[in-house]
Amino acid sequence: MSSAHSAPHGEQYLENRIFSEIRVGDTASLIRTLRPEDIQLFAVMTGDINPAIVDQEFAHSGIFREVVAHGMWSASLISTVLGTQYPGPGTILVDQSLHFVRPVTIGDTITITVTVKHKFEHNQHVVFDCTCTNQDDLPVIQGSVETLAPRDKVRRAKVTLPDVVIADRHGRYEQLLAKVRGLPPIDMAVAHPCDYESLKGPLQAAEAGLIEPILVGPEKKIRSLAEEHGFDISRFRIVNVKHSHEAAAMAVTLVRNGDAEALMKGSLHTDELMGEVVSRAGGLRTGRRLSHVFVMDVPTYPKPLLITDAAINIAPTLEEKVHIIQNAIDLAHILGRPEPKVAILSAVETVNPKIQSTLDAAALCKMADRGQIKGGILDGPLAFDNAVSIVAAKTKGIKSAVAGDADILVVPDLESGNMLAKQLEYLANALTAGVVLGAAVPIVLTSRADTAETRTASCAIAALIAHAKRKAE
Repeated sequence: MSSAHSAPHGEQYLENRIFSEIRVGDTASLIRTLRPEDIQLFAVMTGDINPAIVDQEFAHSGIFREVVAHGMWSASLISTVLGTQYPGPGTILVDQSLHFVRPVTIGDTITITVTVKHKFEHNQHVVFDCTCTNQDDLPVIQGSVETLAPRDKVRRAKVTLPDVVIADRHGRYEQLLAKVRGLPPIDMAVAHPCDYESLKGPLQAAEAGLIEPILVGPEKKIRSLAEEHGFDISRFRIVNVKHSHEAAAMAVTLVRNGDAEALMKGSLHTDELMGEVVSRAGGLRTGRRLSHVFVMDVPTYPKPLLITDAAINIAPTLEEKVHIIQNAIDLAHILGRPEPKVAILSAVETVNPKIQSTLDAAALCKMADRGQIKGGILDGPLAFDNAVSIVAAKTKGIKSAVAGDADILVVPDLESGNMLAKQLEYLANALTAGVVLGAAVPIVLTSRADTAETRTASCAIAALIAHAKRKAE
């Protein structure tokens, strides 16, 4: 029995039953399906982080062999029926006796039914039989509850609850690391890891089994920093140099000599490291233009986004954009996207001779048609909203395989790209990794403000690239 009634304008109301309106035998029910996010939300609200419930790996080794809901998640739905349906608003739970018959697992559909069993005139209490069954009609919870019936008649519009987005940053971080799990660590030269985050990052990545860091910098300073923060660096190789510029040169030399398969920036300026990387005398140049890609896992987007170039090429030419796009497509292949969708961004979605980025976008799409860019589906110009929102694209009448479903966002210049990436990181809680492509090896080029988590995530991307290179060779 539901107490909600439809009003003329579609508004939903909650209406209760006071004691005199309640009849023995009356029933009310509610149906809910357990979702993964229900478990996460319940854990956040209660602080119950029992690993049998919230830790998937532990749960699969436990008694039930799968993730199960908190027992009180199902029990709380009994309260939901009583408070919102029957008797409705004003009901007060006085006592309960519940037996938990079997677990509820993700995907189970639970039917909660309450039935009036007894009424007590002297104190206006009502006892309900309660049964929760799953989709196979098997009992999950059985028992009874005693309530104080509502004293006053209430009919109120339902409150619209806010949308909840679960920003499980750690979960997304673990998913990224899982892509590399089982692969042997790669040797990575870390140039000048001489502050807390730039030392913690590679050590954390080493602990995760991603890399074997070679710490290049003033040895005394590195050891002092490790001792200050309790880092154990006893098993790692340290290459002693005097200062940051020498660290950059030595790190590049280690890569060039085959001692390392990747390079990582520590607490030195980007120009110092990249100057050595692009040096014609002894750098790490290839036939490709160097470009940077942010790999960003945004909670409000269904898949990771690759944003390029937001750190290396300031105002790339058309020819340079070809390299930037091809680098990003090749990375997308390594990350498991066989035919990534590439959105070439501008301020508008139509070609405008006064806006150079729209002309470049049109040319790049035609170049892809002619095989000058391979391995992806290109479309542009596209405004940002059209690239990531199918609703926005349809509203503007854009028919495209890329619009609303982009894997790669190609920005017009470094300024717009850097602002876009930082906005997603700081305002949208995106998990961020960054890597430079087009050199002989992947380069983890993080900001000095980046956390150890970002550095470790970037190491995971670099490791995937290095292993793909091994396989190709």
